[in-house]
Amino acid sequence: MFSRTMISRSTENYSLQIERLKCELESADAFIIGAGAGLSDSAGFSYSGVRFRRYFSDFEEKYGFHDMYSGGFFPFPTKEEYWAYWSRQILVNRYEAGAGKPYCDLLRLVNGKDYFVLTTNVDHQFQLAGFDKQRLFYTQGDYGLWQCSRACHQKTYDNEEQVRRMVEQQQHLRIPPELVPRCPVCGAPMTMNLRIDDSFVQDDGWSCAMNRYREFLERYGSSRILYLELGVGFNTPGIIKYPFWRMTTQNPKATYVCVNKGQVYAPQKIAERSLCLDADIGNFLRDLKAVSSADEQGGC
Repeated sequence: MFSRTMISRSTENYSLQIERLKCELESADAFIIGAGAGLSDSAGFSYSGVRFRRYFSDFEEKYGFHDMYSGGFFPFPTKEEYWAYWSRQILVNRYEAGAGKPYCDLLRLVNGKDYFVLTTNVDHQFQLAGFDKQRLFYTQGDYGLWQCSRACHQKTYDNEEQVRRMVEQQQHLRIPPELVPRCPVCGAPMTMNLRIDDSFVQDDGWSCAMNRYREFLERYGSSRILYLELGVGFNTPGIIKYPFWRMTTQNPKATYVCVNKGQVYAPQKIAERSLCLDADIGNFLRDLKAVSSADEQGGC
């Protein structure tokens, strides 16, 4: 396993880091963006605090959990209560959130360039912002999809129409029994298409996205590639962080960039080809977009 050294924002002037990254963006052959929960959090889509209480204070009062993440794992006594919670969470985070500004700023930075996005986020923000669906790989699922809880078949189902009906008709933190979704094949309860255990369904869309990502890596594996990691912590480092470290180590032309608030690490062996910014991601993308726009005629 990699040994890691923390590279803090204080080791290099923030403005110089932004300028350096602008040059890296201009000179790279391709980009791979690795996005975690910190990116959506920087867009204002927090799962706790004020935003949680705005939408779920009634659930908090009755069940005693204090953030959306905990609510997703709460052992609700009935399916009617389970889906009352989940339908509201899906509506709030998937269908009514709108595109966050950091995602829109990021799209402007990569427009016209060859890029691919690998993300553990399940809130659909990349597509809402206008990213090309063919350049996205959602490894952990999508709030907009359901699957059989028994994974009796490898297919997922769009849920928007049913979710909106659940939210409209729920009373006293319960949905009507007839709205509880069931698998059309085996009759088992449906569940979220989220990677929680080994029953996660990897449907045709998931497999195609994985193949496109692999093809992108093969195409640019030895080129001047920029691995841009945004808001990735250590909950699931084996999906984005560790592979980015490994691929940067293997390719002497590669550059690794990590932006996060309070968690910026790079292995010592790639430190000279790494740029780690302990910063708010939204502010970082705003500042990077500003210097890139102001110097469109310039070079590095």
